[in-house]
Amino acid sequence: MGPFSTFAISMSTICILAGGVTSFPVGFCSVGGAAIGLGWPLEVLFALAVALTMGQVASAFPTAGGAYHWSYTLGGKGWGWTTACFSLAGLVTALAAVNVGLCRFVVSGITGQRPEEFHPMVQHAALILITLSQAFINHRGIRLTSKLSDFNGFLIVVVALVLTIVMVVFGVALKTGFDPTRLFLLENFSGLPEGNDQVWPRHENEYWVFALGLLLPAYTLTGFDVSAQTSEETIHAARAVPRGIVRAVIVSGLAGWIVLSAVVLAAPDMREAAEKGDLCFIWIIDQVTPRWLLGPLYVGLVVAQYLCGLAVVTSASRMAYAFARDGGTPMSRYLRRVSPTRHSPSVAIWTVAGMTVLFAVPISYSTNAAICAIFLYLSYVLPTALGLLAHGRTWTRMGPWHIGRWYRPLAGLCVLGCAGLIVIGLQPPNDIAIWIVGGSAVVLAGLWFGYKRQRFPGPPAEILAQLRRV
Repeated sequence: MGPFSTFAISMSTICILAGGVTSFPVGFCSVGGAAIGLGWPLEVLFALAVALTMGQVASAFPTAGGAYHWSYTLGGKGWGWTTACFSLAGLVTALAAVNVGLCRFVVSGITGQRPEEFHPMVQHAALILITLSQAFINHRGIRLTSKLSDFNGFLIVVVALVLTIVMVVFGVALKTGFDPTRLFLLENFSGLPEGNDQVWPRHENEYWVFALGLLLPAYTLTGFDVSAQTSEETIHAARAVPRGIVRAVIVSGLAGWIVLSAVVLAAPDMREAAEKGDLCFIWIIDQVTPRWLLGPLYVGLVVAQYLCGLAVVTSASRMAYAFARDGGTPMSRYLRRVSPTRHSPSVAIWTVAGMTVLFAVPISYSTNAAICAIFLYLSYVLPTALGLLAHGRTWTRMGPWHIGRWYRPLAGLCVLGCAGLIVIGLQPPNDIAIWIVGGSAVVLAGLWFGYKRQRFPGPPAEILAQLRRV
């Protein structure tokens, strides 16, 4: 994979047209347009801090294990094993959220109904078919996946540009007029829509509601570590991987803010949109977009979301493969098998697909998104925190790409931001995540101290030799 492919696969995994669209109600139904105008840039700065510190570590240790190998090297095998578990769980729940969100988007776009009102068995069947098809494409090898990720990088730009122009021309210019205060005025839309379909329960403190809305960009701006997962398939990985990570966050963050701001500015009525709840994004698009353009726009959004899921399968399967190769998973000898004809980690790919279905069917979209954000940012920030402790002590040789003296203050900021994200992600209606995240932590602690601590061999000798050379 070349530099553009490395950047494109991160862009495709982040995909502002997946998380930004399907999670739009999470932000909009908190404090209205301020969740986009103010909340989105705030979260972008946090994600950029994580990306910069991650990039420095990735440049120093360019292996397919990504965050797992970084934590192992900087903190020991216990932290490496824990990071790998968080990363794999985060990627699986990310794929579950992307594919469930895609199904919900298609149902709402075609029928105008809330997904909960549509046949659940049909949605589950569609979800399974989508996930299996993404696994099949990945099974065919990195070349096809890379080409589709490159295509999705262009598609995201084109569809985002078209969507923005449509909102500005047919919404702002011809209907609502330009009202920038929408992007900065906090309007407490918690408790809407009234009844059992509330996006957020009613809260009187609008600043707390603003904090809850940060879950929209927090979930959307994940997956930028996928460049690290393909390090061993990337040319000049020590430079290309960190650049791909940082550029993907900057471009996705800026593009997402512009696109979603245009949607907010084009909304015919802010409160009426919030009263649509989970349908608020689709309602705004339907009200603004000309009929002749609505179909092609929806097709572009659906394809981009599907290819986002495809990129997540790539990342998750590489993580599972690297972890299994090192003996960290159950049935490692099977999961680390590589197809002799396609040269892809075929067993890991299909295992990831199966795990995704198990998460996606019984757990709601918003809860999967919250769990995904928590697990992934934990896996991103753990090696950064370990690097903060090791920096200048046991970690003295940096890679060719680094941020110098900025690493330590940014690493501290990342730790604090991750703690805040955990608190936000566990709030109702996603409070079941408390049991999933907390239960996972307890199970992992039991597995490590009761079994894996004495049996986990860690990365193979050749990987350790590579890491020591760095």
